[in-house]
Amino acid sequence: MPETSLNIQIKTLPHQPGVYQYFDADNKLIYVGKAKDIKKRVSSYFNKHHDYGKTRVLVKNIVSVKHIVVETENDALLLENNLIKKYKPKYNVLLKDDKSYPWICVKKERFPRVFPTRRVIKDGSEYFGPYTSMKTVKTLLGLIKGLYQLRTCNYDLSQSKIETGKYKVCLEYHLGNCKGACEDYETEDQYQTNITAIREILKGNFKDSLQQFREQMKQYAAQMQFEDAQKIKEKLEVLENYQAKSTIVNPKISNVDVFSIVSDETYAYVNFLQLSYGSIIRSHTLELKKKLQESDTELLELAITEIRQRFNSMSREIYVPFEVNLGGNLKITIPKLGDKKSILDLSIRNAKYYRMDKFKQVKLIDPDRHANRIMAQMKADLLLSEEPRHIECFDNSNIQGTNPVAACVVFKNGKPSKKDYRNFNIKTVVGPDDFASMEEVVYRRYKRLVEEDQPLPQLIIIDGGKGQLSSALKSLDILGLRGKIAIIGIAKRLEELFYPDDPIPLYLDKKSETLKIIQQLRNEAHRFGIEHHRNKRSKGALTTELENIPGVGEQTIVDLMKTFKTVKRIANAKLDELEAVVGVSRANKIYNYYHKE
Repeated sequence: MPETSLNIQIKTLPHQPGVYQYFDADNKLIYVGKAKDIKKRVSSYFNKHHDYGKTRVLVKNIVSVKHIVVETENDALLLENNLIKKYKPKYNVLLKDDKSYPWICVKKERFPRVFPTRRVIKDGSEYFGPYTSMKTVKTLLGLIKGLYQLRTCNYDLSQSKIETGKYKVCLEYHLGNCKGACEDYETEDQYQTNITAIREILKGNFKDSLQQFREQMKQYAAQMQFEDAQKIKEKLEVLENYQAKSTIVNPKISNVDVFSIVSDETYAYVNFLQLSYGSIIRSHTLELKKKLQESDTELLELAITEIRQRFNSMSREIYVPFEVNLGGNLKITIPKLGDKKSILDLSIRNAKYYRMDKFKQVKLIDPDRHANRIMAQMKADLLLSEEPRHIECFDNSNIQGTNPVAACVVFKNGKPSKKDYRNFNIKTVVGPDDFASMEEVVYRRYKRLVEEDQPLPQLIIIDGGKGQLSSALKSLDILGLRGKIAIIGIAKRLEELFYPDDPIPLYLDKKSETLKIIQQLRNEAHRFGIEHHRNKRSKGALTTELENIPGVGEQTIVDLMKTFKTVKRIANAKLDELEAVVGVSRANKIYNYYHKE
């Protein structure tokens, strides 16, 4: 029975923190959730019975699932909150303002207050957050209070009311927590200097505050005011140890569209993140099939126009990974550092995960398409004249020079073909000579294929560097196959790929699928060879010991091993137990051999 589209989507979800979204048959968003591991969380909805009726109805209505990958669980929590507020999915708890996440407000007023709130009011005040817990907010406000003296009262501190003496300083002034702006003991300029520094701290920029405190500390120390200098030093240490950064929310990034692109030989994937008031409110990835080997620049320009029209985006600024020409009055930013670069990197990650999910789905639904893509990629990466549909990889195996063997593993269409694997016992080489052993097994392998008119591979991979590759080439020369079969060597240390008559190795991207398949071939050849070598050593040890007994032949050894399983049990067996298996005469010889004393 073929798998449904939903099952395939679930199978290919990543094991990463993020947010998942469920859609119904009308492609309407019905549920948003967060998870430390997206795949495990989503799978749990479908592989267990739900006692709660509403959950069963939710699961029944799910037709497709999408996801957004983020850095941490906290980021997932914030993003979930933003999406629920934006789209109000049917099966999510409605997040009202009084139940929302906390923010820190810098009030728009003369001598601004700085305080926590769960309500964001558009009155010109500045809001920083949201934060994932009130504990974080209290910690940050405690830090600010320890660094700067701010008012906590809610008086209207207009110049006229202060001049008329309407207010009197309170206990906070006498405790040293406020400088008494209400009685004009502090000017507005002095107060605003502190507010400017606090804004930077809330944005995560401590540079100016740190510099200011360092200068104060030096001044106190020069004036021999060591207690005051120590207090400033303690403030410096608190600031240096505190970090309040978020890749999801940043007050500096508002009403911006972010675009990134990831592409391969045949497809391109463009991710779009929409930011509003510093929060991600939408993520969408567009798949584009290449027709004429279009460049990433061409594809990104096309995709940006399409996506902005589709979602009716009015943002006047976009972040992109490289220069694009879109015309109009758009501000185009190519981030290099800091928070903007972090948001762009997050978009790139989502594009890559979308591409990986598509590959996994294609592998399940259409294995032929998957194989075709892999073969085309390997042909391009390895500079081959044809696709390597049939690959063979050789590896030598010997331990301390004993029982030298070699293995040949075969991959067809990028997958192991185990029925075609072959082991070789080295016949013409004495001692541990890897070069001569490689020459022998390559010659024997392809001499036989030619004689039996069997199909030859398009690519041979030799596990080893220049030496092993040269040895294999000698055999191909003798057989007249050099130039007819592509051959490369892979050195273990740096994953260098060596080509015939080329002293400079090729280095593939460590994450490329081509290198992963080559590594899989090499590892499989090594495993297969070691397994054969281990079996040969065990058999050799067994044969050597039992064949030392006069009058004991091969059939007797086989009969003994079938009954006793190990040589140790044979050595410890009683005489009558041996007689029951091999008769009186042979039993006496075996018993006496192990009991000479």
